[in-house]
Amino acid sequence: MLLALLRQYVGPYRRLVAAVMALQTVSTLASLYLPTVNAAIIDDGVAKGDTALIAELGLVMLAVTALQVVCAVGAVYFGSRTGMGFGRDLRSAMFHHVITFSERETARFGAPSLLTRTTNDVQQIQVLTQMTTTTLVTAPIMCVGGILMAIHQDAGLSWLLAVSVPVLALSNYWVVSRMLPIFRSMQRLIDGINRVMREQLSGIRVIRAFARESFERERFAVANAAVSNTALAAGRWQALMLPVTTLTINVSSVALIWFGGLRIDAGDMQVGSLIAFLSYFMQILMAVMMATLILVMLPRASVCAERITEVLGTQTAITDPDAPRHPPNGIRGEVILEGATFRYPGAERPVLEAVSLAARPGTTTAIVGSTGSGKSTLISLICRLYDVTDGSVRVDGIDVRDYDTEALWSSLGLVPQRGYLFSGTVADNLRYGKSDATEEQMWSALRVAAAEDFVRAHPDGLGMRVAQGGINFSGGQRQRLAIARAVIRRPSIYLFDDAFSALDVHTDARVRAGLREVSADATVIIVSQRISTVAQADSVVVIDGGRVVGSGTHHTLLLDCPTYAEFVDSQSVGARVGGGQ
Repeated sequence: MLLALLRQYVGPYRRLVAAVMALQTVSTLASLYLPTVNAAIIDDGVAKGDTALIAELGLVMLAVTALQVVCAVGAVYFGSRTGMGFGRDLRSAMFHHVITFSERETARFGAPSLLTRTTNDVQQIQVLTQMTTTTLVTAPIMCVGGILMAIHQDAGLSWLLAVSVPVLALSNYWVVSRMLPIFRSMQRLIDGINRVMREQLSGIRVIRAFARESFERERFAVANAAVSNTALAAGRWQALMLPVTTLTINVSSVALIWFGGLRIDAGDMQVGSLIAFLSYFMQILMAVMMATLILVMLPRASVCAERITEVLGTQTAITDPDAPRHPPNGIRGEVILEGATFRYPGAERPVLEAVSLAARPGTTTAIVGSTGSGKSTLISLICRLYDVTDGSVRVDGIDVRDYDTEALWSSLGLVPQRGYLFSGTVADNLRYGKSDATEEQMWSALRVAAAEDFVRAHPDGLGMRVAQGGINFSGGQRQRLAIARAVIRRPSIYLFDDAFSALDVHTDARVRAGLREVSADATVIIVSQRISTVAQADSVVVIDGGRVVGSGTHHTLLLDCPTYAEFVDSQSVGARVGGGQ
């Protein structure tokens, strides 16, 4: 999986990678040449007192060193550009793929996990890519070239290489193989700590209201300790590599000097050759160490690659058809459900079962029912956040699954239960509904949603700042701004999912009066628990336990539908009790 990701996303940077490899090759060859020059200076210059030769070879060493520095700097520069570009492209691919997910895929992964995969996981592979481009050529050339050059200096000591290099490589491989499952567990635990932190930040008011700070501190401490303990376990294995490597290098160096000294004493080797052999020996072991660094990063990057590939390989359940259909005269807004049944993945029973209803342009259809009866799910089926498991949902006679999703969504004005606002300004949020909206259109939409007063009262007007999620507004203000965002696009179908719940009765009446003017030719579907809102609808659909148990006007349902009559009576009793108090 890791190789597949690297091939796909490093591919566009072939020229940069080629430049890095070429520069690294020259730099490594230069470093291999220096010990030989140094040996010549000692054996042929210093030993014989040839000052001219020492100066000549010294200049050669300076030139080679300068070339090595220039190539090394260039390799690091181009390698960094490759790594950064790779990370940028992979994050972009992740983001663009995730925003195509339906509610099903988003719920499957969870927002905290998707955040971790898009940031931390990508970063791990990005660092590996940057390190690999700078060491991929260096390590093998330095290792193989160092062995050849060392043997060229003195073949009698080459047996030390045959012992030291395999010992170092095998010991490091053994440590790395133990780290792979630990890193896999660690990424899941990072998901968990992100989930806890996200919940605590989002629910900080609830935590304080119920004085649960100590409980949440303990919950975060548990998640934090799990990540810390796992990181320590990985760190212990990783820390074991340094002493093993250092021990191998030092013991090998002592053995090399010992046996090299014996060969010099016997006249079989010169001092310069021993120093050059020692330099090559150290270069070989350094190459093994560089490969070890890559091996240390490889397990975690492999786990991250699996997690990223899992996201990129997930196909959304909501897809565009091969041959999309559309009404010849544009979408008018007629919505018809026939035997619509929906079951959440893994659920024992359907949330909605055999639901049939019709909502036509120029009419308002209200949907009422007890909590958990499936009202919001029904709205999700109309705007195709989910697809029905049986039956059909049709808009203007065409099944929503046969529409191009962008064309379908562009005809909808959805106001969900929670009026979510994006950070920015009021104008920025209104332009989510219509990107080219003028100020006049914005003020008109705010007027319809009864939001003009508090926006005009602010010194910045449409430039009024909006915090993430709209937390600097009250619940009613958020709902009114969300309504304005839907109104500004003048859709063919308005979907209000309990969107008036935070409004007082007077503001509710003002908003509905404004909506009647702008939605005279559109289809309006309202989910509401407020009888004053439901009573004025042209048609009321009563849902109980996922089934339609009544359909008609407010007055006919009072006579014919006991469930609806109980719903109305419960609010009437509540109003009388509240008035008596």
